[in-house]
Amino acid sequence: MTPWKEFLRALTEPLDDHRPPLATARRRWLRALPYALVLAAVGSLLPTGIVTLTRSYGVDPSLATALAVVQSGALALGLTRPLLAWQLVAPSVLVGAVATHGAAADQPWPWPAPTLLAYLFLMVLLAVRERGRTLLAVWVVTFLGCSLSWTVFNAHFDGTSVVVAVLSGAVLLLGWSLRGRGEAERLLAEQEQISETERGRRTLLEERARIARELHDVVAHHMSVITVQADSAPYRIEGLPPAAVAEFGQIAAAARGSLAEMRRLLGVLRADGGAPDKAPQPGLADLPKLLATAGQAGVRAELAVADGVPELGPVPDAVALSAYRIVQEALANVVRHAPGATAEVRLSAADGALAVSVRNGPPPGRAAAVETSGGTGQGLVGMRERVRLLAGTLDTGPTADGGYRVSAVLPLDGTGPGESTA
Repeated sequence: MTPWKEFLRALTEPLDDHRPPLATARRRWLRALPYALVLAAVGSLLPTGIVTLTRSYGVDPSLATALAVVQSGALALGLTRPLLAWQLVAPSVLVGAVATHGAAADQPWPWPAPTLLAYLFLMVLLAVRERGRTLLAVWVVTFLGCSLSWTVFNAHFDGTSVVVAVLSGAVLLLGWSLRGRGEAERLLAEQEQISETERGRRTLLEERARIARELHDVVAHHMSVITVQADSAPYRIEGLPPAAVAEFGQIAAAARGSLAEMRRLLGVLRADGGAPDKAPQPGLADLPKLLATAGQAGVRAELAVADGVPELGPVPDAVALSAYRIVQEALANVVRHAPGATAEVRLSAADGALAVSVRNGPPPGRAAAVETSGGTGQGLVGMRERVRLLAGTLDTGPTADGGYRVSAVLPLDGTGPGESTA
């Protein structure tokens, strides 16, 4: 495309965004401010323009009215379509210059005061809405028109055209700069929102991977037991038929293959460069040691076990591990947000489920939190994922005395993921 065609395109193709200035402002009075300013400008420039053109320049009243209506009334159109408004105003300025040429030697020409003010006001609306190349093209046309007036018609030159050229350029440049800054701030806010969303997703995926790594040991233990039992069955049970011995061998081989596949999966889930965790996964029996560790951090925690829990018998390893991690993360939150507070960990059983409750009181005095509430929330994310894994429920929230509570119900026979409530 030639430069000339590009120049004409800049003057004729506006942006598709037809929102008025400050349309995205949160406050209602800010959104209404452009309309109020345009209304005030039109209400003052319209009658002033008619009177000035008729009395000071001797223009026919009909023509003066038409010029004033176009030049001031276009400001209302400029709220949503400023380039179209300029396309209407620019020819009217030319017509007005012809109509007022030589009419009054003591009056500014070719820019009467109402025309000058309306044009500069329109430059503001253009600058905050149109692209940079359009603003440059508009100023070039304005500059060429002003240059024509002070060179060809220099007998009437009084410096007004220079003022218009300088002020219009300054207004367009300033408005374009402010618009660019606003666009940058908007894009930055959008990017921050996207980053926050991606950070939340990454935290969720990291928690799921960590839970999967921990549950690997639980599943691997059961698979190892199956392998040993299947391999030793022909030696422990006398008189097995050959078909049964072959069946036990196939079971043992399948279990060993599953263990190998799980090890490969664990390698994928493990963080880059992370060493495998060879320590056994904790369970309910490790809660007293966990509470003692919390006590060393300044949180006095007590363990209360309801009567029904001992009668449950062996708790499934996945449930015991999830209960331990929920208590661990809840106590860690107490250490971070309410140092020095007391906490109660309570285990109870009802309707085939294990209920875990961690409740802490407010911190004593004015102890400062180790970590503010603006953290990542990774502890709560981990709790929700563990409860969801076991098809349980989670309830968290502040208490009446200024403390915090975490309550989870973990079914002992959960077979699939469910939904948790936060």
